[in-house]
Amino acid sequence: MPTPSRRERAREERRDLILRTARELAESDGWDAVTTRRLAEAVDYSQPVLYSHFRNMDAIVGAVALGGFAELAGILRAGRERDGLRGLAHAYLDYAEQHPAMYDAMFVRGTDLIFGTEETLQPLKTAFDEIRQGVEPAAPTDPETATEVFWSALHGQATLNHGTRLRPTHHQARVTFLITHLFNT
Repeated sequence: MPTPSRRERAREERRDLILRTARELAESDGWDAVTTRRLAEAVDYSQPVLYSHFRNMDAIVGAVALGGFAELAGILRAGRERDGLRGLAHAYLDYAEQHPAMYDAMFVRGTDLIFGTEETLQPLKTAFDEIRQGVEPAAPTDPETATEVFWSALHGQATLNHGTRLRPTHHQARVTFLITHLFNT
């Protein structure tokens, strides 16, 4: 396989810098504060350079989110390997709490990312598969649907936790209730 040219490497480094900076700005000030103008100033490139990499701000958010799914998959795997389904659930909720801007990019903001189809990108499939691997032993007859329901419940908890709509002292109790009642374990 040929090595990338200097120009290709420089382009990839610029792209990575744009994505890393967008994430940092979002984590410090929220996504509403991340504009192409502010991002261009932060990376010291012009807005046309940003547009040579991404067609619009939604594409930048989508690319940041895609990186987040790869990151989340590893975290879910570690949680599942440590403590099964409970470990996975806590890893998911902890990730959402510790990385609210990334979680927002992945699951709340509009992006072009498509789930549950042949066109679904691999990082999304990998993250979903990590959840499915945790769910499958508890729901062997229809693990796909059980995974979607479990994931939906975790997403609801993560979103409500972020909005401080749920009692902060009952994280563990909600996970236990969910697993016990959804999977009769």
